[in-house]
Amino acid sequence: MAKSGGAKKLVVVESPTKAKTIRKFLGKDYLVESCMGHIRDLPQSAKDIPEKFKKEHWANLGVDVDHDFQPVYCVPKTKTRIVKMLKDKLAEVDELILATDEDREGESISWHLIEVLKPRVPVKRMVFHEITKEAIEGALDKFREVDENLVRAQEARRVLDRLVGYTLSPLLWKKVAYGLSAGRVQSVAVRLISEREHERIRFKRSKYWAVTSKNEKESIDFESRLHSYEGLRVATGRDFDGQTGALLADRVGQVQHLLEANAKKVVESLNGKAWIVDEVEEKPLSRKPYPPFITSTLQQEANRKLGMSSRETMEVAQKLYERGFITYMRTDSPFLSQQAVDAARSTIKGLYGANYLPDEPRVYTAKKSKGAQEAHEAIRPAGTSFVRPEESGLSGSLLRLYELIWKRTIASQMVNSQQKQVSVKFKVGNAIFAASGMTIEFAGFLKVYVEEEEEENSKDGDSREIRLPKLKVGDKVECRGLNISDHETPAFHR
Repeated sequence: MAKSGGAKKLVVVESPTKAKTIRKFLGKDYLVESCMGHIRDLPQSAKDIPEKFKKEHWANLGVDVDHDFQPVYCVPKTKTRIVKMLKDKLAEVDELILATDEDREGESISWHLIEVLKPRVPVKRMVFHEITKEAIEGALDKFREVDENLVRAQEARRVLDRLVGYTLSPLLWKKVAYGLSAGRVQSVAVRLISEREHERIRFKRSKYWAVTSKNEKESIDFESRLHSYEGLRVATGRDFDGQTGALLADRVGQVQHLLEANAKKVVESLNGKAWIVDEVEEKPLSRKPYPPFITSTLQQEANRKLGMSSRETMEVAQKLYERGFITYMRTDSPFLSQQAVDAARSTIKGLYGANYLPDEPRVYTAKKSKGAQEAHEAIRPAGTSFVRPEESGLSGSLLRLYELIWKRTIASQMVNSQQKQVSVKFKVGNAIFAASGMTIEFAGFLKVYVEEEEEENSKDGDSREIRLPKLKVGDKVECRGLNISDHETPAFHR
């Protein structure tokens, strides 16, 4: 029976930050508390194992391998105070609302809360993908039961972690470094690393030389590279056998392997020769924008663009989510809700103009994969209108990651980038030099978002654009200097 004058409903979430944000959207009839993550888990050490199991041969695992791998759960000492607090709060209310994240871990936390607290009041499961006033109020009208399938999925993963590597980890601590883990993922990763290391050891490096030229026409400087000499294509890294270091069998007689002496002779033979355009090929390209972020692509781009590790990225994203800036950050789906599409299109039209807006919204769907968590949207700015990064009040890593997510989401709903790929070959004595470039006819989505590898070649961030002068067959260009450089084949090909 709830005490008169007390809170009528207890809402439990995982973290204090999340609790603080949600309190702002709920009235005085709601009491919001944090359980600080999992309140129950497999035993962490021998002293945590219940007395009745200590003599079992599987006791150190905390998993009954003789009876369908039944896990043994216990409440860690660090969580006894939290459990007592939640039980005390539960005694004051007449309804328990579990508002943990809607993924395997969140569902499992809710299940463990029910198992430990043993509530005598009605229990409801509340889920949402962003922490905004609209999302929280909407979730209050869409309660559901705890999803047992998600709970069992998390339990299976946890048991596998314990069975695969729990006894191996101490060996790693002694032989490699303390604190390392050898679970279900790491054990497989070590095997892959081992195989690649053996491949690297077997690899034979090959050395070859290249000849490049600094060219100019109509005050535009560009670079070209020796493509062939005396009718034979010049060898590059892909022409060598990684096991022997020699030219691949089918390339012998078909390509020319330049060494330093040969390269110098080529340069000497070309001095004073005329450079004539022999071939020009132009190919229009239309590039689509990248889909909005899912967990893996966010981690990859944050690493490339911001230098963040996967762990750091997820920690920062968690803070952004809990503060109501982005939607939930663990997702395998690039799908955007109609609310998100409308917000993105409104932003594009307001900031960049209607010519950057496609006639129809872009729709992204997830690639079907077994076990994918598709309950969520893509990772995007929260709300019905996206807060611009410069108006967010964020700073440091929070601002940088939010800006990355904002740009990727906006770009995903913009028009294609229109480009032109240009390939040119020059005849110089007995040699053929080649140059290629990409010109931007219309930036499209690149106005907002450029992949990291493209930004390396672009100072202003608008695009990757190697500028070539207008050239046609028969034109002459100037050579401002020839250079030779040595190269080695990489240790192994990605």
